[in-house]
Amino acid sequence: MSSKKNKNLHKMEEEVSDDDTESSGASEDDELAYAGNEQVQIDFEGRVPTDPDSHGICQLLQRVFLKAHINCMLMAELIIAQNFVGSVISQCESDGIESDMDDDMCDDGTIFGITTVLNITAKKDTPCVDQLRAFIIKKAEKHATDAVLKHFRDIFGDETRSIGYLINERFINIPTEISVPLLENLQKEIVKAQQKGMKFDFVYYLMFIKLYRKESKKGKSHQDFYTNAEEELLVEKAINSFEYSVADESDMGMGGDWLKADGNLIPYRKVILFDAKQLPDLIIDIRKQVKGE
Repeated sequence: MSSKKNKNLHKMEEEVSDDDTESSGASEDDELAYAGNEQVQIDFEGRVPTDPDSHGICQLLQRVFLKAHINCMLMAELIIAQNFVGSVISQCESDGIESDMDDDMCDDGTIFGITTVLNITAKKDTPCVDQLRAFIIKKAEKHATDAVLKHFRDIFGDETRSIGYLINERFINIPTEISVPLLENLQKEIVKAQQKGMKFDFVYYLMFIKLYRKESKKGKSHQDFYTNAEEELLVEKAINSFEYSVADESDMGMGGDWLKADGNLIPYRKVILFDAKQLPDLIIDIRKQVKGE
């Protein structure tokens, strides 16, 4: 596939306002909201990552790992190099019509999301993947149960069970609906890669889930608000997971503060594993969720 060819992704026209929320289950007092006062109308499309996207992909990865010692630029280059799998979200060509979006957000090379997968078993000797694997084990040693830590160590040490690091990152307030065609395209591309004998025959998918937590008080349990709402379904299907707070690290939305009453919410990362065979059914469930079925 040509690196310039657009994916079969439904274009989305989204009006972002102060009333939009980024995660399901929030009340009026707790909702996660865009911090600005403008409304912007944008058409999005999915396309194959290309070299100019490396900086934008790197920035999206840095939102996940924050201060971790992981070479995000090298990881971005790995993603671009496998141009047969994965999509970035970009703004559609305006055909001469001036965009409503701020010019600073539309500079050349700006991307708004990335959905792809990296084989962190086959690429374990690549420095950034080695750093990622070491980071996960280090966090699991501190925050996971002994059983979960053992499972992560076991599968990381077994080269016969490939693990795919599933990346599903996008700008704040890009709606959940866009995740469906992105994930559907990714699943189709993985199948095609498998048919060609490429190393995409995964046993597990690993993900970093971004969420914010309102801690429990007065006998009430804590509330979690997922940055990408569809990922709550993935968490529910996880076969193993652990989480850790990133409250001491910078964790603002792309472009600045984006949380209403963010002082009451603590940022977390949840590392999950789920069976790779579940992905097609999970995509169907996400589509149903988006449609309100």
